[in-house]
Amino acid sequence: MDEKIIQRALDKRVLAISVINTEVGDWSAYIGAVPGKNHEQEKYEIAETASKLDERIARLIFGDIAARYRWRD
Repeated sequence: MDEKIIQRALDKRVLAISVINTEVGDWSAYIGAVPGKNHEQEKYEIAETASKLDERIARLIFGDIAARYRWRD
């Protein structure tokens, strides 16, 4: 699977990520707590362990992505 992960820091220790499957053109988003030391590395932790965001909230945070890809349930 060809995935792209984009992170958005909502706080130093709160990270939201979008996971885009570029092969099929869909995406989803997740949120979780991180140590806040290196968001570039911590985004992979979120991808493995975090809670999936509600689509409405995800669209507010990642509107640019929502405009280009279809939401993955």
